[in-house]
Formats: sequence, structure tokens, C-alpha cells
Amino acid sequence: MIEALEILLLSLADDDLLIGHREAEWIGLGPILEEDIAFASIAQDETGHAQAYYQLLTDLGLPTPDEYAFKRSASQFRSAHLVELPNFDYDYAMALVRHFFHDAAEQVRLEALRQSSYEPLAGLAERLLREEKYHWMHAHTWIRRLGRSTEEAHFRLRSAIDQLFPYAWMVFEELPMETEMVEAGWLPPSSELRQRWLEKVMPILESLNLAPTFPSEDVLLPMRGGRHGLRSPYFDELYAEMTEVSSADPDAEW
Repeated sequence: MIEALEILLLSLADDDLLIGHREAEWIGLGPILEEDIAFASIAQDETGHAQAYYQLLTDLGLPTPDEYAFKRSASQFRSAHLVELPNFDYDYAMALVRHFFHDAAEQVRLEALRQSSYEPLAGLAERLLREEKYHWMHAHTWIRRLGRSTEEAHFRLRSAIDQLFPYAWMVFEELPMETEMVEAGWLPPSSELRQRWLEKVMPILESLNLAPTFPSEDVLLPMRGGRHGLRSPYFDELYAEMTEVSSADPDAEW
């Protein structure tokens, strides 16, 4: 069952590691100083959460957090494509909507994982939820604020939601060996978690007249495979940036 546990923890850790890097790219570029600080703080938290997940595997005699974060091949990552997407032209609406979708998913997953039969993961989920609630509060507060403001803000949110909703849907792609994970009591099925996520985000979006259309299989097809080692076209450049220091100094530590 170690292989299944590694897959589960890497899917959680890799999402947090990559979204942390993408959100850190907003430092100094936010629309207001408050958002520079907010995204910097959230990025730091997400990176710390990734390290904590990796450490659970290290505690079992598997590679160190440094090795997981900076010394794997692309196909060994289990991240969803949502977190790999670049900050296209530093469009704040895109960054905010990705933050909203991702942190809603984080809330749903952590709430489920604190009931996990794997006690180290349940304990970690309980701790991480205390930080994640502030991420979620920040995300939905700004979505509501901008969704009720100007026509331009509403249009830009609508555009970002339409582009990112299919990627967010695939955060809940079925994991390899998921049947074994569910039978072990580690977490509910991905389809059930997606439904909980929809119940979290859709009422907010519907109240703002921003609800997206559920994606078709044709739309989802290019976004499939993230949990199975298939990387998006944006991963290689992202990973090169993330590993620049470790590549220059292999003895450097996180």
C-alpha cells in the first residue's frame, strides 16, 4: 500500500508546490499592495504545506522533501494541470479565479482527509485546515466583491471562469490506485469530492450570475492525465524555474 499512499500524498503535495510557485510570481505585481502581501503569504503557506506532505513520505523511509520537490522527472509528478498554468499576461482575474477554484478544492479535500484512517494524514489535514480557511476567505471575498462591482470586472471574471472551470474540474480526476485508497478509508472517491466542491463554489457563482456550464468530454480531454504523470505544455518551463537553484547547487537544501 506504500505505492498508493505515495500517489495520494504526491497529488496533494505537488498541487501545493506548484500553485505556491505560481502565486509567488505575483509578488510586486498585484493590483494593490494588499494583494501583493496576500498572494505572498498564501504562496508561502502552500509551499510549506507541500513540504509537510512530502515529509510524511520521508518519515516512511522514502525520499526527502528536497528530492521530491526538485529532483524528479516530469512524469513522476501528480499535479493537476490547473496549478501548472502560467500567469497569462498577469491577468488578476485569472489569478483570482484559479485561487478561488483551487482553495475551494483544498477545503473540500482537507475536510475529508481529517477523517482519514491514516492517522498521520488526518492529523496534518486538521492542522492545515486552520491556515487554509484564511485562503478560502480571501478568495471568495474578492470574487464576491468584484462580481458585484463594475461591468468590466464582471466581464473579466466571467472570461476567467469559463477558461479555468474545466481545469478546476480535473483537480478531481480519479487517482491511480484510487480503489485501494477508498477501501483503506484514506479518502472518499474523487467523484464525491468533486460534488462537494461544486456544492461549495456553485452557489457563490450563481448568486453573481457567473455560473459556468459543465464541461463536455471533448473539452476535458486535453486536461486529463495530470494525476497519472501526463504534464501540461507549461510544466517544463515552470519546473526549470523552480529548480534553478538546486540545479546550480545540488547540495542546496530547502
